Order: sequence, then structure tokens, then C-alpha cells
Amino acid sequence: MTIRVVARVIALPDKVEAVKTVLLELIEPTRQENGCIKYELLQNQSEPTDFTFVEEWSSHQALDAHLASTHIQKAVAQLHGLIATEPDIRRYHLLA
Repeated sequence: MTIRVVARVIALPDKVEAVKTVLLELIEPTRQENGCIKYELLQNQSEPTDFTFVEEWSSHQALDAHLASTHIQKAVAQLHGLIATEPDIRRYHLLA
């Protein structure tokens, strides 16, 4: 069974473009990771500070390796001072 993830990042109102730049840089290296099935970045149309990743991973181990990866750690450091709250990362499994 795969692991689904919804990860939400809320930018400070005057930092939307900076946050978008940091998040977009994660897409290609993450899609190349072992165990990555899907990795999409969405931006809320009515609230542009709201970014959400929709992800699917082959296992918890693959997701944990992703979260520990160099590019994720770099992005976390870059987001300091740009986001309103800590990222909200939730793991799910498909029921039907």
C-alpha cells in the first residue's frame, strides 16, 4: 500500500513569490527520488499564500528519506522567515 501525503505551506503575504520559488525548486529533484510516485504543487486560487503538495510514495521509508534529503533540508532553511506557520504535513492511506 502506498503512502499519500498532503503538505501545506502558508506564505507570509509579502513573501508569496519567494516561497513559490523555493517550493518549485523541490519538484524535479523530488520526482527523481526512489519511491516517489507523485509529487504535485498546488497554489490556492482564492488565497495565493496557500501552497499544497499532493504526494504519493511507495513506502514510509521512501517518504522518510525524502524528508531527510539535502534538497528538503535546504528548502526548510530557505523558508525560515518566509512562512506564516510551520508546514502542515499529513500522511494518509487510500481507503477506496
